[in-house]
Amino acid sequence: MAVKPVLRMGEPCLLLKAAPVEKFDTPELHSLIQDLEDTMQAMNGAGIAAPQIGESLRVVIFGQKSSDENKNPRYPDADAVPYTVLINPVITPIGDDVEDGWEGCLSVPGMRGIVPRYLRLHYAGFDQYGNPIDRLVSGFHARVVQHECDHLDGVLYPMRIKNLKDFGYTEVFFPGQNIIDD
Repeated sequence: MAVKPVLRMGEPCLLLKAAPVEKFDTPELHSLIQDLEDTMQAMNGAGIAAPQIGESLRVVIFGQKSSDENKNPRYPDADAVPYTVLINPVITPIGDDVEDGWEGCLSVPGMRGIVPRYLRLHYAGFDQYGNPIDRLVSGFHARVVQHECDHLDGVLYPMRIKNLKDFGYTEVFFPGQNIIDD
């Protein structure tokens, strides 16, 4: 379909609680997912949420390859995450273990911050056809899911940073590492 402009921090749509999807397997939903895929791939994202392209619906997609030739230049050391379309997600942390980790966001280009996230979680929801999804995940996979689902509740990762000394420009925190973050 199309690569869509990604809204940046400050845009009102990014601060809204997104509406649930009520109908699955529709041409409109498939078109939205294709636009999300095209946009995520064009921007080297590990995930993207519908509000980031101006659609206030509870739809996220994510996925991260780990093979050397297909590594994501924004997250070169991250573990693989299976490509997933997740609609109307429900997230439940497993335990109280939290891990601090670096995050970036297509809506906050050129910047990174250390964000605490649950290390393990259960998530459930539906794919674009209405088939249920039910997974237990940990590590980078859990981080990506939490980050993307935050977008559905109007939360951007800088809002979760505990110490603003841990928030700044990618090129300052990672000099010479050639991390693409635009």
